[in-house]
Amino acid sequence: MRQAGRALPEYRKLKEKHTFLELARTPELAAEVTLQPIRRFGFDAAVLFSDILVVPEAMGQPYHFRENGGGIEMEFLLNSAEDIRRLDHRGAVERLHYVSEALALIKPALEGRTALLGFAGSPWTLARYMIEGGSSGKSDRAKEIFYSEPGLFGELMEKITSVVSGFLQMQVASGAEAVQIFDSNGDMLADNAYEAASGRWIREVIASLDGKVPVILFSRGGIGRLDQLVATGANVLSVDWTQPLAGIRRLLPDNVGVQGNLDPFLLTTTPEIVASETARILRDMRGLPGHVFNLGHGVTPSAKLECIQALVDTVRSSGQVGRLKEEV
Repeated sequence: MRQAGRALPEYRKLKEKHTFLELARTPELAAEVTLQPIRRFGFDAAVLFSDILVVPEAMGQPYHFRENGGGIEMEFLLNSAEDIRRLDHRGAVERLHYVSEALALIKPALEGRTALLGFAGSPWTLARYMIEGGSSGKSDRAKEIFYSEPGLFGELMEKITSVVSGFLQMQVASGAEAVQIFDSNGDMLADNAYEAASGRWIREVIASLDGKVPVILFSRGGIGRLDQLVATGANVLSVDWTQPLAGIRRLLPDNVGVQGNLDPFLLTTTPEIVASETARILRDMRGLPGHVFNLGHGVTPSAKLECIQALVDTVRSSGQVGRLKEEV
């Protein structure tokens, strides 16, 4: 689903010479990291190597990785209305030109055989990072602003939404054949708050793409709000491994597919276990159209190469495969 190269020795070799941010910001390096898992495993789709936080960075709020694997940290927090008003959203998409340049390098290298996917974080998820300060932020400041300062919250969300929309439009113009929106903090919201805090902004982003490419939406903890997720206009809902994939597919309209949902942990076990669990999901989904087989979340750095290969081999030999390139 994301950063599939993290388990690869060729990726780790690059990381000996370059930081993550250097890899993401250098088009040639981002293209190389994107293509590495395609060369090794022949996946049906190549996912752009980048990070959701390039959007706030382009708006004037940089980020970095804490030392000793401590996660992501924003350089400063949005602590006031003035901080929010200082964010520069108008030139942000242009400052992300290196992403467009990376896509321009990746596209011809795929030679028309592999779909190219772009992505961005949802406005709510990005807002929470920007307000809370990083990947381990545990405060509820973002929800506090949502409930107690709706005007200020709307001002921030309008800025972020405009940049995310423009960013995805740029990716499509640069060759992305589908895009993914990661609403990774969707589970922080009560069902009755989800539409106002996240859903409506995702819907604006998707509408801005004008149906030019399929949109995949991952919203953590979204099983209880399927109607709201469908209402965003997403073509495919990505389902984490804690949810019953086949049951969710049966609840969705025929024109909305599902992506998922093998537990990423299984890639740290054995090829036999991976093959068995992959086959189980395929059996559950047999006869249900619109399924993109994937993990229920990202590939972990500790994933074993032989387990990833077992997953690919099991899906390919199942007789249920329609090439994603053709679907897209």
